[in-house]
Amino acid sequence: MLVIKKAEFIKSAKGSAGFFRDGRKQIAVAGKSNVGKSTFINFIANRKGLARTSNTPGRTQLINYFDLGEFILTDLPGYGFAKVSREEANSWGTLIDSYLLTEPDLMGVILLLDIRHDPTQQDRQLVEYLYYHRIPFYLIATKADKLSRMQQKLHVKKIADTLGVGASDIFAVSSLEKIGKEKALELLERILSTDFSYEEEEESEDEEGDN
Repeated sequence: MLVIKKAEFIKSAKGSAGFFRDGRKQIAVAGKSNVGKSTFINFIANRKGLARTSNTPGRTQLINYFDLGEFILTDLPGYGFAKVSREEANSWGTLIDSYLLTEPDLMGVILLLDIRHDPTQQDRQLVEYLYYHRIPFYLIATKADKLSRMQQKLHVKKIADTLGVGASDIFAVSSLEKIGKEKALELLERILSTDFSYEEEEESEDEEGDN
């Protein structure tokens, strides 16, 4: 299982000019505002305060880069917060889109979903987007401590049915109850060991098109 021995904040980026690359693989964390992205990052890194948490949804407006030793973890801006202007929301969307489609070292996206609620329209749109662009993604349900174990299973199945995936493709986490950390670290290790390259896929598509 992956052991994270280092956890440090690197920088924030508000546009493609500020994107960080150093040759290491990157894994992105995405999700709606207030789904618990910062809490999840602190949980797996075993370092309180690494990613700043807030009771105010929509606070993360930049891409934040974290050095976790073997790889870089990126915290993408949360989406779906109503109390921002359409212009600001579009700006965040453009930033996420630019990162997901141009980052050559991106190995996959971990999409966080609140276990208590059905996936939102924005959640479904992001899943469709990732499918369309063939970007590997993985689903984790947060805030598992808010439900009983039986309720967790029922809600995970409902989320899976809504998104058209198997219930076994989603697992629940909670930093308060220390639920799912081992599974999360195993997932990170699996993502990092996957042989995936945008460039190779694009080249194979071009070759097929030439024949």
